[in-house]
Amino acid sequence: MPRLTGPAGRLLALAALLLLPGSLRAADYAPWVVYYRGSEPARSFFDYRLAVFDADRHPPLAPLLDRDIWLLGYISMGEVESWRSDFAAVKQAGIVLDENQYWPGSYFVDIRNPAWQTRILDEIAPRIRAQGFHGFFLDTLDNPPHLERLDPVKYKGMTAAAARLVQALRQRFPGMKIMLNRAFEIHDAVAGDVDFILGEAIRSNWSAEREAYILTPDAEYETYLAKLRAAQRQNPKLTIMTLDYWSPDDPAGIRKIYAAQRAAGFLPYVATRALDRIIREP
Repeated sequence: MPRLTGPAGRLLALAALLLLPGSLRAADYAPWVVYYRGSEPARSFFDYRLAVFDADRHPPLAPLLDRDIWLLGYISMGEVESWRSDFAAVKQAGIVLDENQYWPGSYFVDIRNPAWQTRILDEIAPRIRAQGFHGFFLDTLDNPPHLERLDPVKYKGMTAAAARLVQALRQRFPGMKIMLNRAFEIHDAVAGDVDFILGEAIRSNWSAEREAYILTPDAEYETYLAKLRAAQRQNPKLTIMTLDYWSPDDPAGIRKIYAAQRAAGFLPYVATRALDRIIREP
């Protein structure tokens, strides 16, 4: 291959730098998607390299297992939804706390409770693996630190228990991929135990007050970037993904979010907050 000079050569050099190691991971896992319904046919996901599905309602997995697609099953680690089949049992075990005011029908759980830890490790995670998923998507782990901040006495130890449960999941399932959503307070403890960290809603989000999608203030966004980069310094093998929310009717806005997150070195996906439809990159 002839050696390129000038602008073309500089672009090629930049591309080579990006391959170490970021885009090697990007080649493995991008494009990617999050989808929490079961109505889309499996073929809708053939072009993706990684998909996060709800473990209880999702498209057929069998057609995807023969393709080069990583499949992660959703686990709500810090909450339980009232519509889940095991909600009554969780409530009876005394694990359920207050309802999340921002997500009606979803309840905080006492992550310190051994019964909850057993349910995650011995029931929920094995059930996901048995379906054929390649890993776990760990959500709602912002909740334990949030509750401990609200009442440090009543909820003492929630943050540490959250970190221990992630570590226990890694020890129990060493061959499964683990993606951690946000949970910035436990990054120091678990960065080496997960394969991905997701920065959800760090560049844009839905504002219930304004009833519109809005951009995160630049100073707040920079704070998120610093936290995610700190985790990646702690574990250079980490892949950082981002999930932002924006209106599909504004493709120019979606493109700007993709550009910002890629410029930060992350693997982005932009969707609606309900995550009940596939939003293709414009």
